[in-house]
Amino acid sequence: MISTRVTEMLGVDHPVVCGGMTAVGTADLIAAVADAGALGFLTALTQPTPEALAAEIRRCRDMTDRAFGVNLTILPTLTPVPYDEYRDVIITSGVDIVETAGSNPAEHVAAFKSAGVRVIHKAVSVRHAVKAESLGVDAVSIDGFECAGHPGNDDVPGLVLIPAAARRVSVPLIASGGFADGAGLVAALALGASAINMGTRFVASTEAPVHRNVKDQIVANDERATQLVFREFNNTARVARNAISEEIAARSRRQGATFDDVAELASGARGRSRVLGEGEMDDGMWWAGQAQGLIQSVESCGDIVDGIIAQAESILRELPMTIHGKEPQWASAR
Repeated sequence: MISTRVTEMLGVDHPVVCGGMTAVGTADLIAAVADAGALGFLTALTQPTPEALAAEIRRCRDMTDRAFGVNLTILPTLTPVPYDEYRDVIITSGVDIVETAGSNPAEHVAAFKSAGVRVIHKAVSVRHAVKAESLGVDAVSIDGFECAGHPGNDDVPGLVLIPAAARRVSVPLIASGGFADGAGLVAALALGASAINMGTRFVASTEAPVHRNVKDQIVANDERATQLVFREFNNTARVARNAISEEIAARSRRQGATFDDVAELASGARGRSRVLGEGEMDDGMWWAGQAQGLIQSVESCGDIVDGIIAQAESILRELPMTIHGKEPQWASAR
């Protein structure tokens, strides 16, 4: 058993987190993550209405008696999103762990904290992590450049970003981006984090609510099989490399290009329907990180988490108990 500040604070068995993932973070996956002893987050905005989110929370509770949370990502959208209504559903449903991401969560953090909800904020830079701590969050999830989704525009990989953030914040740190195995967990602990967050690895699980072709593609892909898109629009995103993402990148590089030039190709509805739903791997944009290069099989969430912990414990047993005459912080995990 590896005990850290995150496991103690959140009441989970293992320092492993499945963060919110659009169209993937449903009860089917999150209940399985919870039963594996890790912490998973339902994705609030995957549900079309606040009422639908309330129903999904109830469905997850029917599937597991373990702890889980809800992700609320705050981003500019063409159609206004009733974030305060989603927030109120989270609170009234009795969810006591929330992952916020995207824009400044100050308004929502204040409301969650006043209701006794613990908040983990996802940040992509040290300065954003420091700002989140100043808002009163309970933990920070720090996303390195390797991650799927939006890594920001600084291009700082986890090997530098994680310890840099650990030096500046006092709340527990969750390392995100490029994690898929026990060696990564040990590395994150050594760099100053108290847990790892995985997205792509959990998409390649038997319980993930996506087409089998998606899972098999992740296993087949290597670490080079991602594409950065939207950088020209100051909204860098890492997605899986396919015909659609390569075309988005090509169109975006054209002189005078705007998001309207790629909007149809980048449609989230298209990716969810054609790729995640129907398994047509070149017919839409879908999210995946560089951790694809570390994923060799599709397994159950239970086997994934058990394998990570077993490998991490084996590595820790083989490491020397002292470094420069001092006992390392992770020694208590042995």
